[in-house]
Amino acid sequence: MTQRQNGPNRRTLLQAGSLVLLLGTQQIARGANVVAVRIWPAQDYTRVTIESDGELKARQTSESDPSRLTMDIEGIDLVAGMRELVGKLKSEDPNIAGIRVEQRKGKLVQLHIDLKQPIKPQVFNLQPVAAYQHRLVFDLYPVHAPDPLEELIAQRIKELDEASERAARLLGIETGAMDKSGASADDPLGELIARNGHAPRIPAPVPPTAPAANTGKAPAVPLQPPASGGITDRLIIVALDPGHGGEDPGAIGPGGTREKDVVLKVALRLRDRINATRVNGNPMRAYLTRDADFFVPLHVRVQKAQRVKADLFISIHADAFMTARPQGASIFALSTKGASSAAARWMADKENAADLVGGINVKAKDATVQRTLLDMSTTAQIKDSLKLGSAMLGEVGRVGKLHKPRVEQAGFAVLKAPDIPSVLVETAFISNPEEEERLRSVKYQTDLADALLRGIVKYFGANPPLARSRQF
Repeated sequence: MTQRQNGPNRRTLLQAGSLVLLLGTQQIARGANVVAVRIWPAQDYTRVTIESDGELKARQTSESDPSRLTMDIEGIDLVAGMRELVGKLKSEDPNIAGIRVEQRKGKLVQLHIDLKQPIKPQVFNLQPVAAYQHRLVFDLYPVHAPDPLEELIAQRIKELDEASERAARLLGIETGAMDKSGASADDPLGELIARNGHAPRIPAPVPPTAPAANTGKAPAVPLQPPASGGITDRLIIVALDPGHGGEDPGAIGPGGTREKDVVLKVALRLRDRINATRVNGNPMRAYLTRDADFFVPLHVRVQKAQRVKADLFISIHADAFMTARPQGASIFALSTKGASSAAARWMADKENAADLVGGINVKAKDATVQRTLLDMSTTAQIKDSLKLGSAMLGEVGRVGKLHKPRVEQAGFAVLKAPDIPSVLVETAFISNPEEEERLRSVKYQTDLADALLRGIVKYFGANPPLARSRQF
């Protein structure tokens, strides 16, 4: 009697426990809910991400049709969120032509992806990190990926051909209007066209002008003629690496500005300036590790620079701290003997964690690449990187505040190309409201791109690029 008065009896407790267990079983049985779906198209690869509140499993059902990828996804009870993928697809996606989603029996959803070209899919899961819950990722890599070095060479050849056409027009000659058999013996230029099928590659004269300021367009940098009087075949390649991208927004300012967006804008402005510039008669060409909003793993950024035989590697970021007070730009080089300051070490750790947020397929990551990044950085590379950083820091200090008056050093993974002078530029503190506003402005982006270009030109003026075994 006392037990009944003071509390529930054993049978009541057992019934309540059964109810809890029953509810738990139903909760597990319902499957995962789709939180968000995203598509990140790029020439390099297209990423499809399905974010959910529980882990999903996927398997490819058939590999016989090269024009379609069909995946069974287990664990989804509601297909409505998945159908949003159809609306996310853009017509200009270089890899995906169409998407179709259908619910199968139970908690099974079938995803059909129609392809524009043969692809090599990588499918993997990512555990919750930062603002993300569970992610199921489909990375669709083209089987026949374009060679970035060949593309740079092709661009250079096109420039030379266009210069030839302009030069021919200046001489009153239309290259397409002359019959090869009609070349006159007293017309040397006509004989060259008859033999080669086009005018000789003569650059159009470009009058020297001062760099334009604050227009948002590439400045008219003085184009120095080659010392030999002809076309030089030494192309200087500068790899520009806009930080973060795709699944990884980078730091976010108090006004909502995303690091990945502003650093891409700065990189594109700097690209235009580099492409319009000659150094000691040598033309320069910028190569971007990403030219749109997609994620590139840290080791792949290094690989890309090495693949195009870059002379320099410049990674562009926008700093952030836990408080809004810090401000000013910084430039970092690699260190293999510890960071130059606690702040530099903290910054390197933060940037090196980008792969976790952006989402890397750990199983596909080459152990050899890992070893290269960790062990093969050279003293000479670090020495040249410090020279480059100093040249750039002096110019950046003319257009804004500096956080530190010297180049700092730390173990940034993205700076570990053993054969390329490499620096990381923190353009400003995006966590500072005033600097966030500056980063959003065309004027500061333009001033910064001009300053970085002057630093690059200054570096090459004192450190001419080495000869290549293959010239172009």
